Amino acid sequence: KRLAAGERRATADLIASLMELDSRKLYLGEGCSSLFTYCTQVLRLSEHAAYGRIAAARAARRFPIILPLLADGSLNLTTVCLLAPHLTSDNHRELLTAATHKSKREVEHLVATISPQPDPPTSVRRLPTPKIAQRVPSIEPPQSRLEPPAPAMCRPATPEPAIVAPLAPERYKVQFTVSRETYGKLRRAQELLRHTVPNGDPGAIFDRALTVLLAEVEKQKCGATARPRGARPAASSSRRIPAAVKREVWARDGGRCAFVGVNGRCTERGFLEYHHVQPFADGGLSVAENLQLRCRAHNAYEAGQWFGPLFVREVPAAWLTRTGSGPSSEVAARAFSATMPSG
Repeated sequence: KRLAAGERRATADLIASLMELDSRKLYLGEGCSSLFTYCTQVLRLSEHAAYGRIAAARAARRFPIILPLLADGSLNLTTVCLLAPHLTSDNHRELLTAATHKSKREVEHLVATISPQPDPPTSVRRLPTPKIAQRVPSIEPPQSRLEPPAPAMCRPATPEPAIVAPLAPERYKVQFTVSRETYGKLRRAQELLRHTVPNGDPGAIFDRALTVLLAEVEKQKCGATARPRGARPAASSSRRIPAAVKREVWARDGGRCAFVGVNGRCTERGFLEYHHVQPFADGGLSVAENLQLRCRAHNAYEAGQWFGPLFVREVPAAWLTRTGSGPSSEVAARAFSATMPSG
């Protein structure tokens, strides 16, 4: 924490210096035609780092309150760069307060709220064919006429990263690349849904597909069902978690890792697993009172705290041959299984 605080203060000091350099054009005397050139060629900042610090410096010139907020960690450079084009003398205090300690995604939502963008047109297009790689001249003797020529090598197409960006408080832009097979499924779905989705809107079809997928995944992961039944008594010899228990634990923990550390509760909502508070290997039952949601990292961490980090890394066979202190062979085998993902 001390090092991070020092870095924030140093960044704020650098931005304050850039403000002075920019306002007085002191970079000209250094032989640089612009502040960007000074940052990249004299300060040796990367282009991305230079852009972010210059944008923050110019925003801080207009609204000096930004500097102390950067120094104490209330704001970061990404937040300032996202907000800078939208700050005015009337709204800057309100927006900076609303963005305090917010993630990039949350700040993007804030920007979409104050400056909504129109929906982009629906587009499905074919990507260009990968270019054929240039052949390296060979010094080997020419091939016989009877030998077929070597096939040309194609460079693998680099998939473009998916884009999910808020356009307005209730609208998002989603852009991703799919295979020919997936494109065929989309076309087939458009044809079959013409009565209910006449324009074949991929967004509407995507929403329907996600609704079906979520119902299936939530049934498997959370035990969700339209007709829930009561929980059956947990068998002490089985790690299987009844669906009713999964539903209760998931609802109680809010679909979020329930591990609480010195700085508060973990915020992870992905890679969730059902964690036995008293490990199954030590007689813990698969009941709601003994189960909590854990992200994969904290599930493994607590297994290491209970059994030791070496044990978590070992395979059962290695423990079955060990002697001396440590779990018995039966408990060792069960404990190893207890560290594996549940459900």
